[in-house]
Amino acid sequence: MRAGGDINFASAPARPAQAFRARPDIRVGAQDVYWEPKGAFTGATSVALATGAGATGALVGHSERRHVFGETDVETGKKVRALLASGCSVMLCVGEKLAEREAGETEAVCLRQLRTGLGGVAADLWGRVLIAYEPVWAIGTGRNATPADAAAVHRAIRAELGRLGAPPDIPVLYGGSVNKGNVQALLAERQIEGVLVGGASLDAAGWAELVAAG
Repeated sequence: MRAGGDINFASAPARPAQAFRARPDIRVGAQDVYWEPKGAFTGATSVALATGAGATGALVGHSERRHVFGETDVETGKKVRALLASGCSVMLCVGEKLAEREAGETEAVCLRQLRTGLGGVAADLWGRVLIAYEPVWAIGTGRNATPADAAAVHRAIRAELGRLGAPPDIPVLYGGSVNKGNVQALLAERQIEGVLVGGASLDAAGWAELVAAG
């Protein structure tokens, strides 16, 4: 969900995707894709399969993909390019593990992930790119970065995007144990342009309160 409320990535099969066609403020996306268009990759979802089910974009590099499944920065870059080449939007997730944060490596980790994931994106494709800063130590733990800490990382991300040739209006969202109790404080920071909500979105009543609060 961006602060303006004009995008919401959710995983959904084809029938719900068709139901959303009358809602231009809602887009349906996949939680992950594979970069190869076809082949013997059992269990992987190609971009074509995702779009065939109604997806218009996908998350790439979510913390679990990187740190549970071992996805590398290079692999996230391949997924980004596959999505953009297919006309899809991409939300690239970046973030540091707790040990990296404690070692003062937050910026270095996030900027490395950005450079590898987005290096070489053509000027006319940036309009389909979104970024989500999601510190790994805050995913599903109930802990979240303070609004000020998150805003500092967002400033660094924004500066790096400029060096990569991105326009200044690329949305940079925060994800990491976002809930109805902290969303207002997070969005009060000018650098935080929206939120990527995980577990809190599974409770319909709570989700409605979160959206109203944001």
